[in-house]
Amino acid sequence: MGTIFVIAEHRQGELRDITFEMLFKANTLCKDLSHKLTAVVLGGDEALADEIKKWADTILLFEHERLKNFDGDLYKEVISGLIEEYEPFITLMGHTSWGMDFAPALAIKTGYPLATDCVDIQVEDGRPSVIRQIYSGKIFTKVSFRESKSYLITVRPGSFTPEEIGEQEGEIIKKELPSDLPEPSKEFIGFEEAGAGELDITQADLLVSIGRGVGEAENIEVVRELADLMGGVLSCSRPIVDKNWLPKYHQVGTSGKSVKPKVYLAFGISGAFQHVAGISGAGTVIAVNKDPKAPIFRVADYGVVDDLFNVVDALKEKLK
Repeated sequence: MGTIFVIAEHRQGELRDITFEMLFKANTLCKDLSHKLTAVVLGGDEALADEIKKWADTILLFEHERLKNFDGDLYKEVISGLIEEYEPFITLMGHTSWGMDFAPALAIKTGYPLATDCVDIQVEDGRPSVIRQIYSGKIFTKVSFRESKSYLITVRPGSFTPEEIGEQEGEIIKKELPSDLPEPSKEFIGFEEAGAGELDITQADLLVSIGRGVGEAENIEVVRELADLMGGVLSCSRPIVDKNWLPKYHQVGTSGKSVKPKVYLAFGISGAFQHVAGISGAGTVIAVNKDPKAPIFRVADYGVVDDLFNVVDALKEKLK
């Protein structure tokens, strides 16, 4: 029986969503392969480890002060030592600022193959293969690894929806930091959150999204009223931002944000592949468009061929 590693990601004392997304996928793989799931928490505390207990069989916890703030060089050294000790079949890391920092160096350090920015993982004939997007999400490619004892994978945020909590009651094992780690080559000064704007569309359960079909800037308020009545958040496709009708932080897609709401309402959005790539994690997609051949209908769970304002007005009337 082997093991699969998940490198937990946290910031300012809170686990990031990508951690649970990777744990969810790792659980699925472990059940199929009869492997154990091991979560690695670097620089966290027992409170963070407790949040993961139901998702993992084992949690390796490093509470050392040197790991409290992310340092890619240090993480590489610690994780490479764990990989040598435990020989995991797969090590999952987020394709985030963390993973993009240390994953390539980890591959060089360990000599194991690395696949980055993956949206799915499969195992065939005892060897993993991954699904990646190319040409801004227009094409999905299946990538296989060379034969290896262990494999490294970074996972695109939003690729998996952790709908079910695991049934494990993982054992927390406190680990000591190796004594032979190199002296740091950089110093952490402070953490400053990048301005996300007035809202974060990635956290919304309901997104009411508009595209070119809205026609004019003044028509946006009509849809915004519907979003407010439904308790949702207004988002948009790229043409709306390009026209400066809404700020960038509203944009969904490969050049905006990948979202995973429970419900995604798309009004007047044609469904370009760049936009569709950003809603792959959505639960239910409902599209409204006058064009019955609009590409958005290919990915929608429900579609309405009509003028978007007729549908908006009808919904507002029902809600009022």
